[in-house]
Amino acid sequence: MSYIKGFDPDTLREKVDSRQCKERLDEIGDQRSLPALLERVWLLKVLDRSEDALVISEQSVRVARMAGTRKDLLRARILHATVLQSRGAYAAAEQELTTCAEEAEGQGWASIAAFAYQHRGKVNFDDGDFESARKDFKRALFLRQESGATEDQLESTLLAIDAADRRRAAASVAS
Repeated sequence: MSYIKGFDPDTLREKVDSRQCKERLDEIGDQRSLPALLERVWLLKVLDRSEDALVISEQSVRVARMAGTRKDLLRARILHATVLQSRGAYAAAEQELTTCAEEAEGQGWASIAAFAYQHRGKVNFDDGDFESARKDFKRALFLRQESGATEDQLESTLLAIDAADRRRAAASVAS
């Protein structure tokens, strides 16, 4: 999404222009198409409206199940897991992302699998498991390279690997 202005190197959260995100949310309104629902979920999540994001993400999974493709359903489930993560439900988010990553890899959908691994890495990062986070980010990097990802996607994954390395090193010095 063009609303991302970068990533915080310490939290790995998207840096966004809140005003632009709010304006886009108003533009979308109550549209019920799957792309509109998914965009609303993401916008609500980055605007720290996690309760609203959870409700819409659950709706987007139902819509994808009924009217979307398997890829659409995976994308909706991954986004739902990121909302769970933002609410601190790390175990549930990790379980959902693991299932999605495995299914995407099994189908040969490298870019979707990379998306799932990148976010599972962020869950592990938030949960303080920097070794697992690093492994997930490395897997995401490999899959993104394999699928011809954009320079921005590769850069965000490299940033995440670096952040996990820094946190892992700091944790080993502290113990």
